Amino acid sequence: MSLPSQPTIIVVHYKERRSKCTVEPLRHQPGFEFWKFPMKVPHSPANYVRLGIDGPPLSREDRQHGLLVLDATWKLASKMEAEFEDVPVRSLPVCQTAYPRNSKLFEDPTAGLATIEAIYLAYKILGYPLDGLLDEYRWQEEFLHINDEVLNAI
Repeated sequence: MSLPSQPTIIVVHYKERRSKCTVEPLRHQPGFEFWKFPMKVPHSPANYVRLGIDGPPLSREDRQHGLLVLDATWKLASKMEAEFEDVPVRSLPVCQTAYPRNSKLFEDPTAGLATIEAIYLAYKILGYPLDGLLDEYRWQEEFLHINDEVLNAI
């Protein structure tokens, strides 16, 4: 397995609490680039696909593109999408999140995953190394267990 040819860009909303951020440990791993949202100068990367819910399924053919991931609550992420509407969306197979949710204001999408879970699933589909991705994710074992069938089918 080879690393992505372009860094995975994770766009983090400024209201996202770093203490609860599931991708925070990736800041120190090679192959990841973090952008803060909102950006002072809007910029959509060329030759990237964006993980989202309403798009064609992510596939091995997408290895030719970089991966863009929005990191925020679902409510905030939906507002961030407008900034990157020109980046083609790819969806992931339906998996169950292990991340405990407790929003009292709105309902999360049933296909919604924690950002680290989505990146793990995307990397598995794309055939990238998975080493270290979930090492510091508190709900790693539960996520892998409850999605064993889906993950083994990839």
